[in-house]
Amino acid sequence: MINLKELTSLAKKASIEAGKAILEIYETADFGVQTKGDNSPLTKADQAAHQVILGFLNETGLPILSEEGKDIEFRERKNWEYFWMVDPLDGTKEFIKKNGEFTVNIALIHDGNPIMGVVYAPVLDWLYWGNHEEGAWKKEQNNDPIQLLNQLESNVKTIVASRSHLSPETQEFIDQYPQAEVISMGSSLKFLLVAEGKAQVYPRFAPTMEWDTAAAHGVVLACGGEILKWPENTPLCYNKENLLNPWFICSGVKKP
Repeated sequence: MINLKELTSLAKKASIEAGKAILEIYETADFGVQTKGDNSPLTKADQAAHQVILGFLNETGLPILSEEGKDIEFRERKNWEYFWMVDPLDGTKEFIKKNGEFTVNIALIHDGNPIMGVVYAPVLDWLYWGNHEEGAWKKEQNNDPIQLLNQLESNVKTIVASRSHLSPETQEFIDQYPQAEVISMGSSLKFLLVAEGKAQVYPRFAPTMEWDTAAAHGVVLACGGEILKWPENTPLCYNKENLLNPWFICSGVKKP
């Protein structure tokens, strides 16, 4: 039996130490930018954070599926009951732009569902975490942690959208809410604005991978929100044969 509280604490430590490794490179002139096979960027910071996180999570004995790790065949991972889903540096484009909107993402997946998530934004020094036993929390700099309570709104007042990947379909969705304010932001921080009640909806009608969403998904679930596939309106799940996510909507809107 796993100890969710202990594993959450370990993931928080791993994310903070990975953030330190990222910031060391962030302050230099050479990010060592390469282009991966899917044309997405890879930096020294992605790789450094990956190694730091492995150093913490390997001690749990649970399998690890990381964006910067080796490809693991579906036939090997399909029977995993619990495993770590990791994006060592989510928002590499934002990292390269040096706008601070990138995160370290660590999730614990159980039977395809994120039961715990930790997201750390190193430049901002914001740490988010959540699980179904302890709820969802945020810690900013040296301040005391605050609990992210269920702050679901009845109406869509604010929509959050991707800074780097705003598709025509997403714009069409936004246009349905002419009175709503639209906030653009990078990385998994978009989900967390919903978790904090600062936005009610985050539509994503453009490609993402499972490791992009799993950690923030865990936090959103822990504070009463949800992420549903669009247009199916069924829960987003993990450890599929193809790790590409379908379109989805992250919502903090009360059901009528």
